[in-house]
Amino acid sequence: MTLGQLRTFALVAKLGSLHAAAAHLGVSEPAVSTALAALRQDLGDPLFVRAHGGIALTPGGRALADYAQDIVGLADKARWEVAHAQTETGRLKIVATAPFAEHAAGRLLDLFTRRVPGAVVDVVVEDAEDIAPLMLERVYDIALGARPAAANGTALNGTGDVGLDSVAFLRYQRVVVAAAGHALASLHGPVALAELLARPWFAGPAGIQAASEEGRWLAAQGVAPEIVRLSSETEALAAVRAGEGTMMALGHIVRAEIRSGALVRVPVAGTPVAGLWWASTLDRRRATTMARTLQRFAATADATAAMVAPGGSRGLERRGSKFHVALWSSGA
Repeated sequence: MTLGQLRTFALVAKLGSLHAAAAHLGVSEPAVSTALAALRQDLGDPLFVRAHGGIALTPGGRALADYAQDIVGLADKARWEVAHAQTETGRLKIVATAPFAEHAAGRLLDLFTRRVPGAVVDVVVEDAEDIAPLMLERVYDIALGARPAAANGTALNGTGDVGLDSVAFLRYQRVVVAAAGHALASLHGPVALAELLARPWFAGPAGIQAASEEGRWLAAQGVAPEIVRLSSETEALAAVRAGEGTMMALGHIVRAEIRSGALVRVPVAGTPVAGLWWASTLDRRRATTMARTLQRFAATADATAAMVAPGGSRGLERRGSKFHVALWSSGA
């Protein structure tokens, strides 16, 4: 049994045709038949029978197909990692969604690069809707923040059946806040969402992302408010402090100001909105070792404590030797 034979069989099983497999591999159909004949003889099982212009797998063939896909996937992963080992040792290509990049990425990655010898990270911010295809094309090793969205705008699941494996690592809440002197600050009881729509509603450069829990909550309300996007959520919060409007802020970011009375939580019906940030890698057959290491590290108690601790910068201002940061990709 050879890797070439298993690769050929896996493709035949997937396509259901020797002719289609031969065309995909760029070889003749007799070459495919020869590889399969050797495999059948080695295993003592016919593996498939011809049926209706294609093939039908035997029980033994179905069992082998699962193993063949796994073995070929592992071989491809090993080949890729060996080929990139000399130039990519320890270097991790990270894509982050904007809110996570601004509010947590700096602390997480600073701690990670101090804890993991040789780790160096490149960070780029992309829209959540663009991340899944970029990950599948190996542009990035790991995505941090909102769970990558499929082409139809729905969140991918975490089972790996679409090529990505997502693990939740940080829970957050979004609350609507206004300055203490704002007209909405004096309202008592649940505030209808319509009360906010007539006033400026601030957000960071990504707005309210459709792939996030707050984005799904807003979509469920059947409204599309005009969001005033500023260069960062920090700048948006400054506009709110100045009494210019409201925003959906991260609860742990504004907690101290709410306690002090500088900001007021507006009790909009349906809020606070709870959400999760995710670490998403390629599935287990293709994710790099360093990407898996960061995915596990992000869910540790030390990482959580660092990301939510009060005071100090949480974003990606640091430009040390272990960070190369581009806040937006060239296509953004």
